[in-house]
Amino acid sequence: MTRLNNWPALKEFVMRYTPAAVALSLFAAVSSSALLGAANEPDPRAEALAMEGRAALEAGDTQGAIDAFEAALVVDPSYTNVYVDLADAARADGLQGKAIHYYREALERDPDNLSAISGEGAALAEKGALDNARRNLARLEEMCGATCKETVELASAIQAGPIERVVTAEAVTPDNDVTVN
Repeated sequence: MTRLNNWPALKEFVMRYTPAAVALSLFAAVSSSALLGAANEPDPRAEALAMEGRAALEAGDTQGAIDAFEAALVVDPSYTNVYVDLADAARADGLQGKAIHYYREALERDPDNLSAISGEGAALAEKGALDNARRNLARLEEMCGATCKETVELASAIQAGPIERVVTAEAVTPDNDVTVN
């Protein structure tokens, strides 16, 4: 019997707060979808800097490319492809460990980025971690097949094997001071 006595109060509560709850839910849905859509579009200034960096990298100016890519990240830190570009520049400089770091950063943001998977595998192969590189190759073959560009590039990097580091006699300068222990 007491339930029926509370019915008017419950009905008034629902009628009073339902429109506000619906409006708030609608606002949250629209805001979150707008934020998700904005993350996919890079800032035009960052895109221009990235293009400048790619041109510098193709011209062989790795430091100029790295500077442009880092500037692009300052403008738009969510621009995932710039991490791949930075990794490519680091590989061109012979810094495979740094390249792996940047590829993994890109993969954290976009786990299905084929260029990042391929690039990371190639950098791993260049460092001598062939088993890990083969895991990346298997993942690429599963995702895009054996004939896609990224799979072919990684397979050729694995085939080439690790890069040998050669130190010339000119690179090592002997210490002229002789000390007695």
